[in-house]
Amino acid sequence: MKIAQLWRFPVKSMGGSRVDRVRIERRGVHADRLWAVRDIERGVTASARRVPALLNCTARYAVEPAVDAGPGNVPGVVVTFPDGRDLASDDPEIHDALSELVGRPMRLVALPPVGDTSQHRMTVSDSLANFRASQVRKDFGLGETEALPDTSVFSTKDIVTLARFSTPPGAFHDLSPVHLMTTASLRDLAPGDHEYDVRRFRPNVLVEAGETTRQFPETAWVGGDLDVGSARLHVTIPTIRCVVPTRPQPDVELDKGITRQLAERTNRFLGVYADVTNAGMVSVGDEVRVHLAKPPGALHRAATAVNKSATKGVQRLLEATVLREKG
Repeated sequence: MKIAQLWRFPVKSMGGSRVDRVRIERRGVHADRLWAVRDIERGVTASARRVPALLNCTARYAVEPAVDAGPGNVPGVVVTFPDGRDLASDDPEIHDALSELVGRPMRLVALPPVGDTSQHRMTVSDSLANFRASQVRKDFGLGETEALPDTSVFSTKDIVTLARFSTPPGAFHDLSPVHLMTTASLRDLAPGDHEYDVRRFRPNVLVEAGETTRQFPETAWVGGDLDVGSARLHVTIPTIRCVVPTRPQPDVELDKGITRQLAERTNRFLGVYADVTNAGMVSVGDEVRVHLAKPPGALHRAATAVNKSATKGVQRLLEATVLREKG
C-alpha cells in the first residue's frame, strides 16, 4: 500500500488542506489542529458535531509552521469564511465574524502550553449532557427507535477523559493523534459507483489500499502497527462516526444517507485511530506496511473483556448521574 493523500487541519472542525510532505510527531501530524473555536456561552471547545457552520470555513497557515510549532507556540492562521472573506488569527474582527457565523459568542483560540487545561475543561452540566440519550442521538443523527452506538471499543480512560474535557488536555483532536482511512473504504461505503469525498471523514492519512477483496480493510489493523514513511504508528481503535460526515461543506452537499450506510454496513465505524510510536517524515507516495496484531491469547481476551466491562460500568454510572440530574 502507499500514501494517497496527507491532510492537515490547522483549526479544529474547519476545512484543512492537503500537504505533500509532513512530519508525524508524538502529538500527531505537525501543526495539525493547533487552533480551535471556543464556544464562550457554553464554555466548551466547539465541534462541527454541534456547530456545523464551522465546516463551511477553511483554514490555512500564513506561512509554513516552523519545526518548533506546537502547544504554546502556535503560528498564525488565515480563515476563509463562507462569504469569501479572509481573516487572519491576529485580526480582532475574526472573533466577531465567527460569532456572527454561529449566532452566539465564539472566539478563535490557540492551543495553550502543555499543562494548561483552560481550553479543554467543561462545566459539569455540559459534561453530563454529553451522556444523555437524546444528545447522543443528535450527535449521531439517530432516530428515537435506533440503537445507540457501541462505545465498548473505548478504554475507561477515554470515557473519563471525554466526561471531563472537550478534547484531551494538550490537544484539539478528539481521541487520538492520527486518523487514517483507506481509499477502499471510501468505495466500499458508497451505495453507488462513486466513492465518497474524503473531506467528509477528515483523515490525516488516506491510504491507497490497491486491489483487495476485504471490505473496509483497515478494520483488521486495530491492535497492529503501521510503518508509514519513516514513522511508526500503533492502531488503537476503529473510528466511531457521528453526524459530521453527512454535513455540507464547500463543494460537498448534505447527505443524510451516510448515517444509514454507516449503521447498516459498519456498525457506525469507519477508519482507524492511531498513536505515534516513532516520529518520522512521511510523503505522498510513501509505502505503508501493516504489521497485524497476533491473535489474542486467553489472557489478552480476558483483559479485553474486563476493560470493556469497566468501560460500560463507567458509562452506566455517568448515564445514571444524568438521569438523577434530570430528575
